[in-house]
Amino acid sequence: MKEMSKAKIIDKKSEKSVKNERDLLSKINHPFIVNMHFSFQDNDNLYLVMDLLTGGDLRYHICKNRKFTESQSKFFIACILLGLEYCHRNKIIHRDIKPENLVLDSKGYVHITDFGIAKIEQNNNSKETSGTPGYMSPEVICGQNHTILVDYFAVGIMGFEFMKGYRPYTGKNRKEIKEKIISYQAQIKKCDLEINWTIFAADFINKMLMRKPSLRLGYKDFSEIKNHNWFKNYPWKDLYKKNVISPFIPLNKDNFDYKYCNAIEKQGLKTQERYSIIILRDDYKFIFNDYYYFNRYSEVIENVFENIHEIIYKDNYKKESEDNNSTNYSFKNIKQESLMSFRTSLTKKKNLKNLNNEFITSNIQLYENFKSHRQFKKKNYIHIRATSALGITSNQAFFEANNYIKDRKMKRNQSLINNILSKDNNNNNLIPLNSKNLSIENNEFNNQNNFRKTMIIS
Repeated sequence: MKEMSKAKIIDKKSEKSVKNERDLLSKINHPFIVNMHFSFQDNDNLYLVMDLLTGGDLRYHICKNRKFTESQSKFFIACILLGLEYCHRNKIIHRDIKPENLVLDSKGYVHITDFGIAKIEQNNNSKETSGTPGYMSPEVICGQNHTILVDYFAVGIMGFEFMKGYRPYTGKNRKEIKEKIISYQAQIKKCDLEINWTIFAADFINKMLMRKPSLRLGYKDFSEIKNHNWFKNYPWKDLYKKNVISPFIPLNKDNFDYKYCNAIEKQGLKTQERYSIIILRDDYKFIFNDYYYFNRYSEVIENVFENIHEIIYKDNYKKESEDNNSTNYSFKNIKQESLMSFRTSLTKKKNLKNLNNEFITSNIQLYENFKSHRQFKKKNYIHIRATSALGITSNQAFFEANNYIKDRKMKRNQSLINNILSKDNNNNNLIPLNSKNLSIENNEFNNQNNFRKTMIIS
């Protein structure tokens, strides 16, 4: 989970950058990107709930190992290139590819993170010179228009660093780095090759480090990179499916060392005064009003919804099952294989017509209706549940979550289940809940105080 202080963001005037990251992450999803599942906020902080990767970032492993073998470097770069290919296909320039923004999972696969300064590709972006000195391309440092090729230059810098143990262009500030880039073209000569490194690896890195974008590898298209001799016959499809064994697997819990991280910022009196003034601003609560997000396609949400549904109607399940011994229905009693068959049958209408079993057909209708209730309104995201799960309790969160339950009419699913469990087997139609029954059940629900249990378990 990424936690960001609202006051600090406003003080540094980074509101656009923070919102831009959330907007981009809400539109992308890829195996080699750290994907977002939730975004929400409380009175003081913003939160991004993302994929949990326990292998540590590449900067930590570079500081610890200094150099990598050719096979390890080739694997790292291949993972990065697959993530960049997806971003560039969607016209997104990351613009801050560096070891700190590349995180390993437990199996050694590299994932791209931190889209704070990423941008949609534009024709005129010469004024946007954000990035990290040492990994910035010459066209960005010199204030020229830039394209997706800036990310490939950063990959070349890291390839050089993997082999040699240091960056080709270093300096105390951007001015010194700019002077070095202008003065000479970095390259790896045959005599400078490390032991057990091939000439193809050096050629790949050199072409990635070309200062002129038109000479840089990948200028024509991404296939130019894949067809390079260093990646000739590389199993890209198996890598995408994560069927390739990583030559570098992080040790258990070997992902963090405080001395390799930036020191925690100590707030002085002046900083605290600035933050206190920002908090008292009239528009403080509304600057990030639209920051909420919920990924309804996330696999994590499957269990969340089933738990919510079961807790709300737990008592009613028992009563209905006692009345009707022939059928004992519960979402958890449906096997995962059955749910998969429901999904495939819903997408293939021809197969659906051939299903004659009334019980299976009714369950398919129930499952379809259950899925349809996950289409959320913009103002009622399930981030409220994530807020509660993380121990953030406030009257505002409770009020919004209570409205969320009412707006989504989760009680409607109870009537659908009751209809399936009814003794009248001749009627297979799903009867919706009327407004009177809804209000009665809502009152019972509030009296039983099941809502707080729902928030805690989700």
